[in-house]
Amino acid sequence: MKRHDYSSAWSKAVRMDSLNKAMQDDAKTMLTLLGIPHIQAPEEGEAQAAHIARKGEVWAANSRDYDSVLFGAPRLVRYVTISGQEFLPGSGTSRPLIPELIELQQLLKAIGLTREQLVDLAILVGTDFNKGVRGVGPKTALKLIKKYGSLEKLPEEYGEKLPPETEEIRKIFLQPTVTDEYVIKFTELNEDGLRHFLCEERGFSADRVDLAVKRMRAFYLKEKSTLAGWLERAGN
Repeated sequence: MKRHDYSSAWSKAVRMDSLNKAMQDDAKTMLTLLGIPHIQAPEEGEAQAAHIARKGEVWAANSRDYDSVLFGAPRLVRYVTISGQEFLPGSGTSRPLIPELIELQQLLKAIGLTREQLVDLAILVGTDFNKGVRGVGPKTALKLIKKYGSLEKLPEEYGEKLPPETEEIRKIFLQPTVTDEYVIKFTELNEDGLRHFLCEERGFSADRVDLAVKRMRAFYLKEKSTLAGWLERAGN
């Protein structure tokens, strides 16, 4: 940005951080042409990804958001394909985006909570479904849940500030609506269809599309995924 007004840029990016139906349809078309399976979640996508990971049908859920952990994903990987910097509006600074692996059981053991208590902690701090209790940050929330055990046992000064739909928010994370009607199967790369869709229908440059095709060819030449090894190397 020429003006270096990163705060304004961040606020605009957050407002635009949503996909309309046309964008979703284009994404599905792209995935199909690339031969990558996709699943239509009945509600929260991260809940569906966590459900599939819990069943052991995928190695991990991949998301920028930590909600996947609250939904019970045994493993969460973040920033797998993103490079660059993340702007932190609270401090006005940036930090490098480094691939991250979070294992749920190790996390729960390290902080001394159950998953249900972790959800209560998140409700105190704030989630996508509630604003949280004003003045309570992650450290305070952890101390409160470890001391009192649950939201119901918190002192009145905190309990009275909880949202009235607290139990419904819990159920969103602990009993999410998911589906088992899906098939995870990679298919062949449709190079002609991909070029037609991106270049002729969406106006992308042929060079960019050819680069994507080249990468997918390399992917299909591999006998197995090397994600676990890549994450291990990235963390060293």
